[in-house]
Amino acid sequence: MRTVRPLALLAGTGLLLSGCATFDDTAAHQTYSAAPSITPEHAPDPGGPSGSDAGPAKPGSTSRTPIPPPQGCKDFDEAVIATCLDPVSAVAGIPSDGTSASALAGERKTGRILLVATGKDPVVMATVPVDASGDGGLTGLALSPAYGEDQLFFAYITTPSDNRVVRLAKGQAPKPVLTGIPKGATGNHGALMRDAKGGLLVATGDAGNPAAAADPNSLAGKILRIDVAGQPFAGNPTAGSPVFAAGLHAPGGLCASDDGARLWVTDRQSDKDVVYRVEAGKPFTSPAWSWPEKPGVYGCDDSGRTLGVAATSAANMQILPLSPEGAVTSAPFPTFDGKKGPTYGRLGPVSPINADFAVMGTLNKDGGTPVSSDDRVVIISRKALSSAVPGKD
Repeated sequence: MRTVRPLALLAGTGLLLSGCATFDDTAAHQTYSAAPSITPEHAPDPGGPSGSDAGPAKPGSTSRTPIPPPQGCKDFDEAVIATCLDPVSAVAGIPSDGTSASALAGERKTGRILLVATGKDPVVMATVPVDASGDGGLTGLALSPAYGEDQLFFAYITTPSDNRVVRLAKGQAPKPVLTGIPKGATGNHGALMRDAKGGLLVATGDAGNPAAAADPNSLAGKILRIDVAGQPFAGNPTAGSPVFAAGLHAPGGLCASDDGARLWVTDRQSDKDVVYRVEAGKPFTSPAWSWPEKPGVYGCDDSGRTLGVAATSAANMQILPLSPEGAVTSAPFPTFDGKKGPTYGRLGPVSPINADFAVMGTLNKDGGTPVSSDDRVVIISRKALSSAVPGKD
């Protein structure tokens, strides 16, 4: 039997790594219960030297024991908290005080949303009908600002007629929140995130029409900021408008610093991949970093001193060192590539659990080389990401 330890005990080991709807904001017939008290034995260290077979260190030793390869859906890497899923296109970490680790995970093509946690079988919370043609489907998840009480969550999905944000509760049909986001043959991928003030940030693609990203009358190619009923959030740059920033084409993910002072979005353009520092009301013109080689940027995580950007095509995480002011200070370097840290293949969405840990999904069944336990949800150490820059403590 595995002995599980609180996440907080592991963080310091150094070895871890447009329509809108009005409705009641409580989940009918749902009973709230706290997240299960389940924790990983360890999380992967992105800067570790021991590669993909690195397991936890034995007490009193600096070496790690090998991790056996998966056997069917059983994955012996204890950082893996869910296996044998369809490509995991969205995750939403459930806040934890360090005594539990759980998240919602969404599958792009099936529309399934599952509750995943260490040591537990995944539980299907909802299945949303989606149109997964092109790059559409279910691509974003976010928890309600009052998730601990109402158990509600939100998803960004593609339907046969549009892209939209829907509200869900376990076992209930999705309820539309914001509809009419343009849909195209491409450019349907989006992302969701809850901001520090309780608003929902919605990153939308350009629906295959680059001109729409600059059109103030279109919801395509934007970051939108709405409340849980789909109305423009108070304090948006233009009163009465949901548009928070404009100029995206194929956004991969949204992330913010723990204090909410910095907001980032990744974007995949025709000639390069980029990550932008988001400023309210300002168009996206000057990336914080560009990748001409197009590694396939997806989710991201601002861990304080670094910005980690998950990459699908490159099958790694790109680590960008940050100044105290949040400026990128040098070229990125890869982790989770089997050389620096373990490898999980094509990396996708990322979402924090708390200041120390985040969850990450894989997309190996969607153009990669899956192992028997793919696709997976993995716990990663944000502290290890923050300290992974060569030459930094």
